[in-house]
Amino acid sequence: MLLTITYTGHDTPGIGFLLYKNPSRAQVFPLSFGQAHVFYPEVSDTRTTVALLLDIDPVTLVRGNPGTKGLFDYVNDRPYVSSSFMSVALAKVFGTAMTGRADAHQALSDSPLDLEATVTMLDCRGQQDRLAAIFEPLGYQVTTETFSLDEAFPAWGVSQYVNLTLTGKVRLRDLLRHLYVLIPVFDQQKHYWVGPDEVDKLLRMAGDWLPGHPQMQYITSRYLRFRDLTSAAMARLDPDADDDQAPETHPTLRDQRLQAVCDQLKQSGARSVIDLGCGEGALLQRLLADGQFTRLTGMDVSVTALHRASARLHLDDASDAKKSRVQLFQGSLVYGDARLKGYDAAAVVEVIEHMDPARLPGFAQAVFQVAHPKTVVLTTPNSEYNSLYGSLFQGRRHRDHRFEWTRAQFSAWAEYIAAEFGYTVGVHPIGAADETLGASTQMAVFTCD
Repeated sequence: MLLTITYTGHDTPGIGFLLYKNPSRAQVFPLSFGQAHVFYPEVSDTRTTVALLLDIDPVTLVRGNPGTKGLFDYVNDRPYVSSSFMSVALAKVFGTAMTGRADAHQALSDSPLDLEATVTMLDCRGQQDRLAAIFEPLGYQVTTETFSLDEAFPAWGVSQYVNLTLTGKVRLRDLLRHLYVLIPVFDQQKHYWVGPDEVDKLLRMAGDWLPGHPQMQYITSRYLRFRDLTSAAMARLDPDADDDQAPETHPTLRDQRLQAVCDQLKQSGARSVIDLGCGEGALLQRLLADGQFTRLTGMDVSVTALHRASARLHLDDASDAKKSRVQLFQGSLVYGDARLKGYDAAAVVEVIEHMDPARLPGFAQAVFQVAHPKTVVLTTPNSEYNSLYGSLFQGRRHRDHRFEWTRAQFSAWAEYIAAEFGYTVGVHPIGAADETLGASTQMAVFTCD
């Protein structure tokens, strides 16, 4: 299993001082289950990468273990996936860096840096959709690489393992602590006994960022596994939390957003829908399950995202009937495109905030004038709500967001667009609403005759 962290900026070899690892030489650290290797694949004044490679001995894992049951204990995925073993290695190898102590280089340690971390073969086990919900509130741009179980048998679907890349401007110690806590959240085959001391460890590593996280209950329950420990941790993280409700019963904000958009599209009576900026196809997947929608199209500027959407929707091995309902194509939302025409409805979910404001007039013309569907459902973050996330966000929620609007700004823009292009519009909140700051997401529903 491999973790790489890349620092881009000025005098980037200085990351070695924060990690207490010299970029000019490789080092090996013994662990109870194998060895950890630290080395620097690239070092320059503007870009430096450090790698943590674990070499796990599968025999060592079961030697002396009275619970060994057979061959599977020796032949399994543990030597090849990023799991709780990676967390143990992080604490062992980068323990001082995780405290933030850097002596003569304290100013660098205390500064947010342009960092990119890649975790190879993270065992998500059906939790891929949770990756964005878990990491984006911490200020990261999240990208994943997925794999077919067998290219010769596409019907088998995709692997439960993903390569996860996180990009953001964060302090190095925060990145290391996030990885330490959150890698085991996705991998539930922890190799150590989860006891009461794990509550103290969670509070020590996450006490400054977990209480304000929208997925606090989910993270806590997955990290600790046992309900009594989860309740004890929640009582210390959030004394007002209701631990009578299991976190799995609370849909994520992303789920609420997608469901709200689906509901509006269904209520509109639309049969043909185009998802503009479809990403990896999460909305299309939901719409495809509803027989009302007979023609579904996804457009995105990213070819990689379209490939992932195709894999999510299993289009390569789809039946002719399914292929007749769904298509994907590459395109830009800031230019008039004849392919956008002819749909009853369009969805634009968490897209406009990724555009430069100067591009918005071109976007509006392409969608509301050239495409001109009867219904347009559009969502974007409510910037006022960001203050409820505490220190999780510095300004905007996502590094790639070019802007984020208040409720008044969004309503004014939506009303202007409606008047300009012959629509009526209603604006709705999505997610739990604060009495003063509103809800996290705001949705505009445009309709015309």
